[in-house]
Amino acid sequence: MAQNAYHAFQTFDEILHFWARERPESPAFDQDGRITSYAEADRLTRQLIALFQARGIAHGDRVAWLGKNRDTYFLLYIAAARMGAVMVPIGWRLAPREIAYILGDTGAKLIFADAEFADTAHKVAAEVPANPEVIEAEAARTAAAGFEPATYAPPSEDEPVLQLYTSGTTGNPKGAMLSNANLLGLRNPGVAAGADWHFYEPGDCMLVAMPCAHIGGTGLVNIAIAAGVRSLVQAEFSPVGVLEAIEAGATHMFIVPAALQMVVQHPRAATTDFGNLKYLMYGAAPMPLELLKEAVRTMPTTKFLQAYGMTETSGTISVLPPEDHSLEGNQRMRSAGKASPGVEIEVRGLDNVEVPRGDIGEVCIRSPSNTAGYWRLPEATAKTIDPDGWLHTGDAGIMDADGYVYIQDRIKDMIISGGENVYPAEVESAIYGHPAIAEVAVIGVPSAKWGEEVKACVVAKPGHEIDEADVIAWARARIAAFKAPKSVDVIPLMPRNASGKILRRELRAPYWEGQERQVS
Repeated sequence: MAQNAYHAFQTFDEILHFWARERPESPAFDQDGRITSYAEADRLTRQLIALFQARGIAHGDRVAWLGKNRDTYFLLYIAAARMGAVMVPIGWRLAPREIAYILGDTGAKLIFADAEFADTAHKVAAEVPANPEVIEAEAARTAAAGFEPATYAPPSEDEPVLQLYTSGTTGNPKGAMLSNANLLGLRNPGVAAGADWHFYEPGDCMLVAMPCAHIGGTGLVNIAIAAGVRSLVQAEFSPVGVLEAIEAGATHMFIVPAALQMVVQHPRAATTDFGNLKYLMYGAAPMPLELLKEAVRTMPTTKFLQAYGMTETSGTISVLPPEDHSLEGNQRMRSAGKASPGVEIEVRGLDNVEVPRGDIGEVCIRSPSNTAGYWRLPEATAKTIDPDGWLHTGDAGIMDADGYVYIQDRIKDMIISGGENVYPAEVESAIYGHPAIAEVAVIGVPSAKWGEEVKACVVAKPGHEIDEADVIAWARARIAAFKAPKSVDVIPLMPRNASGKILRRELRAPYWEGQERQVS
């Protein structure tokens, strides 16, 4: 087989068929000792398509998943992608009403559930107008084995196959639609550029420990399937799990900075052999330089790659390559790297014109990996993607003379806590209505563990006293725990500008004094 023969294929249907023929016995998925070969994955996904068809699922229909990372989820996802259905993984940490919103928005007819989330799935499904059928993941896998592999019409490269929900500043999440072309379109430019990390050996293994409802989770399986290598799936991240996986043969992985800190500072890291790990990709939140230097020291034979991107860009669109990482640290290690091959990045001003190098502006992306838009939200799509196809990230950054991008702050108010995106408006909506609170503003403050953590600044109603623990509990009853504030400050007056808008920057300022950037 020619080194790059498989790069000719641009859909998951073509790719899985190819690897089933070229490497039928090679492992595609490996979880808790259950190994699914490429030949088995090819057959099982076609049997799952038959199961979908028997339940009336057709091109463009949404199919949901509620659960942690499971090999069966990834097979369901690939099955949907092969036939042109759209998989919608839902974060298992979300509150029931958040799950219900996503289910209602998609109109999904089916929801596949991990066993421990089946009860939640049934309860939520009953509250959604479409009343989707709930099928436990292992029951689906067993049932599919009774079907003959289906015949079907694969989707075009531009039809969506994955819909990931990203929180919005209005409070409700938005479904970013991603197609085969989005998810696979940057492979060929990368290979043409000759970057080592675009090439995989037959024995390579991708560790999948980041959540599948994020592009940093499902996106890793896209890479592994495209390259015909093993995905070592872990239900969820744990430091010991990562260390064990590396010793067991994981060669590639992606991790967020908060998780990397837990790995390198775990007592077991000192005795772990990191020799198997070829590439460690990190991103989704700014990486403190001292932590990065510590990771480079801990894993001296591993090559580090910073990957900057977002859900709407199908993941990585700029890379800080291994040669820009050094043991002693350097200025470029503070950057998000340079545009990936096939990607254009510009830093633009308020007039949507590129600013001079070294000036701050909004980071804008034009790439084959850019989403075509948000599901059923044309206005939100138009605000994010301009008529020339440039996607406006909401990140403020600077590009230097060599094309390296330095993220300085967020134009939007998003907080990134442990790699999870949290929007203040969503948290504020959850806290509003508390009987003792007149006003609330939510900010991100520095956290040694999480990068940032959520803080609520509140003004009490006349004659009321506010109890911090009660506010936190109130929020946790309404939104996912990771979005709820970790702390509450009671203030006498909310700072506002002349038009009455709350000045979050003034609330944040005391906590960020002495910090190099306004993100941590």
